[in-house]
Formats: sequence, structure tokens, C-alpha cells
Amino acid sequence: MAGIWLDVLDEIARTCGAHGRGDLLQTVRQKRVQLLDPRLRVLVIGESQQGKSQLINAIVNAPACPVGDGRTTVLPTVVQHAEVPSVAVVQAPPPNPGRPAGAALPVTGERTPVPLDQVAAGVAGTFGRRPGGGPAYVEIGLPRALLGSGLVLVDTPGTEEAAALGAAGPAAAPAWADTVLVVSDSTRELSAGELTMLLHVARSHPNVVLVQTKTDLVPDWRAVAERNRQHLAEAGVPAPVIPVSAALRLRAAVGDDRELNAESGFPVLIGRLQRDLAGKSDRLARAAVGVIARTVVEQLAAPLRAELESQEVEEQSGPISRLHAAQREVDELRRCSTRWQNTLADEMADVLADIEYDLRDRTRQILREVDDAFDSADPLVSWDTFQEWLERSLTEAAEANHEWLVRRCDWAARRVADTFARYGGDVLPPWSMTTPPDLGDGLPELERPAVDRFTTSQKLISGMRGSYGGLLMVGLATTLAGMPMINPLSVGVGALFGGKSIRDESKQLLRRRQAVVKTAIQRYVDDFFVRVTKDRRDAVRQVQRMLRDHFTALTEELQEAIIRSFRSAKQAADTDAAVRDQRQREIRLKMTRLAGLFEQAQQLTGARSAPAPLEPRP
Repeated sequence: MAGIWLDVLDEIARTCGAHGRGDLLQTVRQKRVQLLDPRLRVLVIGESQQGKSQLINAIVNAPACPVGDGRTTVLPTVVQHAEVPSVAVVQAPPPNPGRPAGAALPVTGERTPVPLDQVAAGVAGTFGRRPGGGPAYVEIGLPRALLGSGLVLVDTPGTEEAAALGAAGPAAAPAWADTVLVVSDSTRELSAGELTMLLHVARSHPNVVLVQTKTDLVPDWRAVAERNRQHLAEAGVPAPVIPVSAALRLRAAVGDDRELNAESGFPVLIGRLQRDLAGKSDRLARAAVGVIARTVVEQLAAPLRAELESQEVEEQSGPISRLHAAQREVDELRRCSTRWQNTLADEMADVLADIEYDLRDRTRQILREVDDAFDSADPLVSWDTFQEWLERSLTEAAEANHEWLVRRCDWAARRVADTFARYGGDVLPPWSMTTPPDLGDGLPELERPAVDRFTTSQKLISGMRGSYGGLLMVGLATTLAGMPMINPLSVGVGALFGGKSIRDESKQLLRRRQAVVKTAIQRYVDDFFVRVTKDRRDAVRQVQRMLRDHFTALTEELQEAIIRSFRSAKQAADTDAAVRDQRQREIRLKMTRLAGLFEQAQQLTGARSAPAPLEPRP
């Protein structure tokens, strides 16, 4: 009679349906049918030549399964009760592409009767099997009381042969067995492959028994059994070890020898199977429900956990990430605004300093040329030529300085525009500075400076003043010699002194004229420098204001666009966060329900295992 485990199993089925897992729902339904079947389905598996077929023969005390040194079992062989001995090959239809092969144990199929003397051929797959059909198995019916009590034995090919053939089919699937007997002979300890097989079966099946065969061939089979128990304990496989000898069992059956039968170990094995048969509707069913609950919960929780993890990834790359990026853009624009204003102020200050230095250097070069020229030239003679040269030189200096101003302002504008490089596009203002054609018209008029001229009367007076001294000095000297004061010698010396006096006075007047002209030109150039510098300062301030207005407008446009993007990203992030939080609550609620279902299933067997697979990773 089914107990609470059936309610738990039905709840598992409803949970599978609620999660949209039709495959798991089908599996649970098939497990329900299997657990409600009063028969005990015993699956015998193991490597080749371990005595699986002989083990089944010894259990039923009949040569049901063919045995031999070669490969005798190719198709799974189901040995069950029948009123008269019978053999048939049951072959399912070809696999349906819409349903995985082996998804369910077929209850119907094409049955091909096999003569009793052709059992070996049927089990070997050479008789009664239609090529191109689905999975097949051999069904053997025997009139045995043990089988009549509800015991069904399933012989299988060797595990390595089943893998080579692709699969043994649903009839040999451990999922549809109530008890799994793993067969290993006593000639050696469990191999690594057998331990791996035991681990795999024990994970998905609650009732596994290791049957150690051929104890009659190995004197120290007890030591082998003890070492096998140690291996199972170390591997964490909760499977008992039952040593048996099929040869002793069959020999005891022939002679009705109870002691030999007890020595064969089969009473222990059969007793275990009978207890499993009696407890199938309670103990075995509870354990099976606990195992299928773990399997179902793990498969249902895995996509939920993966979705939670994917949401964490999406949180870093979805709307929240775009919101953070928009916030970074706002902060970056704020820093960019500070940078371009500082850059503009620094660059304009540098432009003004460079322009003033350039103009000062050019005017100083002109003044040096003026000094060199008027160290020897007479302003009275070369003034007109010099005036034309000076005006031309100053005009050229002003034009060159203005060209330098244009280049420096363009460079400053590009430096400021570089601070907006991350926003792309051409952010330079649509402006240009050209050299005006009338720079020379703004020069102040250069007037001829007032200089002293060396007139004829001045030359006469200067000559008479110089000749008088010479005439008097020589005339007094010649009077001592008895000569008159005015004589040819004194007159000649007086004329010589008069000429020298005229030449000296002429040189002094020239130097005074040169000094006056240099001073006048110095003042004129200084006036030119002040006036042009004022124009350059005005031009620089005008350019600075123009650049400031342009980049301020550009900053406002960018700020408006970024603010719109930020608001849109924030709205999307808020919406996404609300949807994600709602979905996370739904997922956690589902996982909580799965954890409750898992705990309820574990309570059927008295287990208290924590549903670790349900916990989302931090």
C-alpha cells in the first residue's frame, strides 16, 4: 500500500509541470508506475566474464541464461515468472526523433517467439531480431515460485560491451530497476572501472548490492571481500558486499544439500532480494523518491541559479552599466569644462606674452638698425630716404606680428578643442583671422625733427674765432724776431686754425643732429609699440571672448545631450532593476519551494541533507 511517498512523488510531478519540464514530468510518471508495480525488478550488471548469467541461473535454479567462455549475452535478458517456459524477443519500434531513445521502458513491442533450444541465439541477438528496429531484449518466462512472488531478474551485456554497442536499451537501464546487483568475481579486487561504475550507479539508485561471485575458485575470497568493502567505504558507496558461488548453489540444488547451499552464500542474497520485494512499497519506494527528488531538484535549480548568475552579469553590462556610463559621462564633461576653461586662460595669456615679446624684439631690431645708420649718416642729407625705410620696416613688423598672432590664436583654439576630442567631430569655431591690408595706415605721422644747420655766417664766425687765436699766438712769437705781428706766417697759421675750428664745429653739430634724430625715432617707435600692443591686446581679448562663448555653447549642448542620455539610462535602469528584482524574488521563491520539496523527500528516509545545490552562489 502506497504511503506518503506517493504524495511527495505527485508533488514532484506537479513541480516539474509548473517549471515546464515535460521530460522530467514523464520520468517522474514512469517512476510512479514502476514503484506502484508490486514486482521487484532486479538489474544484474558488471563487466564481461564475471558470472552474471550464471548468477541468475543459480538464483532461479534453472539454466535460464546461456553461459560460456565467449560473449554470450548481447541483448538484455528479462527472466520472470510464467506458467510454462517461454522465450521471446521483444523489439520496440525505431526511435522517435521527438523522443530520446531509452526515455521509457516499452510495455509494447513486436514479440518474436523463440524456440527453447534457440535461447542462446536469441540472447546473442542472432535470432528473432529485426534489423533497423528499435532496442530489443529477450524475455524468458519460467515457472518458479521465487519468480512467482514478484521477482524479475534482468541480465545485461558486459558494461564495456554495452558501451561499444551504443547502449543496452531501456530494459537494462538502472533507472527502471528496483535493485541493482553489481557483479564482480573473487579472482581480484574491484578495478578502477568497476569503482567508477559503482559510484555512477549509487548516485542515481538507492539500492545497490555488490555481489562477489566465484568464491569456490579463490581460497582467500574473504580477504578479497574485505578489501572490496574497504574500497567501497573509501569511495563513499553505501553498497553491501555479498560473496556467492553459483557453482556451489547449482550443485547443492542437484543434491538438495542445505549446508552446501548455505556455503554458496545464495540464501543471504535471496533473503536480501525477498526483503527488498517485501519493502518495495515502503522502504525502497521512500529511498527511490528521495533519489528522484534530488535529481529533479538539481535539474530544476540549475537553470534558476544560472539565471540568477546571468542577471548579475547583465547588471554589470545592461541598463545599470549604461547608467554608470552616463554618470561617468556627466562627471567627465564637468572635468572637461574645467579643463577647457583653464586651457583657454593659459593659452591666451601665453599668446599675449608671445605677441608682445615678438613685437618688442622686432622694434628693437629696427632701433638697432637706426642707431647703426645714424652713427655715420647725416639726418639733413638722408632723412627722406630714412623716413620711407622706417615706415616700411614698421609696417612689415606690424604685419609679421599680426600673422604670428593669427597662428598663435589658431593654435590656442586647437589646444582648447583638443579637450573635447573624446566627443568626436570638428568642434573648432567657424572663424578666421586675416592680416588687414591697411596696417600701415594706422602708423602715426613721423615729423622731421628740428636740428641745427651749419650756416655760412656760423662757419665764418667759427673760422674767425679759430684763426684769431692762431694769428695772435704766432704773431706775438714773430715780433720777438723783429717781424711785424701780421706777416705771412701768422696769417697762414691763423688760416690753418680757422679751418680746424670750422671742421670741429661741423662734427659737433652732426653728432647733435644724430642724437636728436635717434631720440625722436626712439620716441616714435615707443609710440608705435604702445599703439600696436594695445591693438594686439584688444584682438586677443576679442578672440578669447569668442572662443569662450563658442566652447561654452558647445559645453551646454553636450551637457544637455548627456543629461538626456543620463535620464533615459536612469529610467531604463530603474525599470530593469524593478523587473530584475521581481524576477529574482520569483526565482528565490521557486528555489525555496524546491528546497522544501527536497527536504520533504529526504524526510521519507530520515535524512537531513542540506539542499546545497539550491543555494545561489554569492
